[in-house]
Amino acid sequence: MANEEKRPIVIKRIKKVMGGAHGGAWKIAYADFVTAMMAFFLLMWLLGSTAKGDLNGISEYFKTPLKVALMGGSGSGDSSSIVKGGGKDLTRTEGEVKSGELPQEKRIINIKATQEEFRRLERKKELEKLKELKANIEKAIETDIKLKKFKNQILLDITSEGMRIQIVDEKNRPMFQSGSAELEPYTKDILREIGKMLNDMPNKISLSGHTDAQPYVTADRHYSNWELSADRANASRREMIGGGLAEGKIVRVVGLSSAVLFDKAQPLNPVNRRISIIVMNKQAEEAALHDGGSLDIDAETGEPIDRDAASGVAASASAPLAAVTGQGLPGAGANSNDLPAAH
Repeated sequence: MANEEKRPIVIKRIKKVMGGAHGGAWKIAYADFVTAMMAFFLLMWLLGSTAKGDLNGISEYFKTPLKVALMGGSGSGDSSSIVKGGGKDLTRTEGEVKSGELPQEKRIINIKATQEEFRRLERKKELEKLKELKANIEKAIETDIKLKKFKNQILLDITSEGMRIQIVDEKNRPMFQSGSAELEPYTKDILREIGKMLNDMPNKISLSGHTDAQPYVTADRHYSNWELSADRANASRREMIGGGLAEGKIVRVVGLSSAVLFDKAQPLNPVNRRISIIVMNKQAEEAALHDGGSLDIDAETGEPIDRDAASGVAASASAPLAAVTGQGLPGAGANSNDLPAAH
């Protein structure tokens, strides 16, 4: 019993480890897997971004690398390769052709269609400028004291030749003295102000004089409405130049007599006696400079239109009318009976 009391008491303490096989070892395996996947996708990317010719060269090199390196050969690379015998140069596609030596892809350009599109855009841009000029002149007429009281006699519109300004007669306010090309003082003011405004535009100017249908014939029959309308147009030209318009901007001055009436229903209406000033578009300007007559285009879009389809003043003006140059009025000593009451 005494020995049993002296026997040592052993206490076993069991340390429990949580997780066991599910410890941190899995992280290493996962890292290896991710690395392998990254290498795999990198390889796939390289294969996908490499040209077919380069792949063929690499494949051929690995088939017989020593033979090609020692003996060389066509189609498997040359001295320009990064590794001798190591496939084709990356700057080449087939054989020994460099990328810079490849035939350029041929592009067919329709020059005529391109030119037509360019001209269409130019006409559209020019038309916008003419509309802007028209708006500016209308605004100036409303704000200018001299012009505002004559606004009913100043008519503006867009025609086939450009932006047109017409200064018309009124029954009790004619622009010219009766039967002559002598401008009234207020007509001079109107023309001078318009000349200043038009001088800022690069477009050329055309002037035409018009009379009503009342016959105007002198005793010797050498002076008629044709000469009178031409002289009035020329007198207007001189006044506009005096107001500041550059002389070189005017390319055409014509007298049309009563051939192009403003009011066709009433040939004797005073509004038929007028001066027409046209700020010409490019087509009309070229036609005038080359003595080719007028070119009919749509006033809104600037597109060419059929001459037979033209209407209004443009259609009337297309008739064979002779432009009459000014020949001067009869001398001061001419018999007053030779002149009609008013024109």
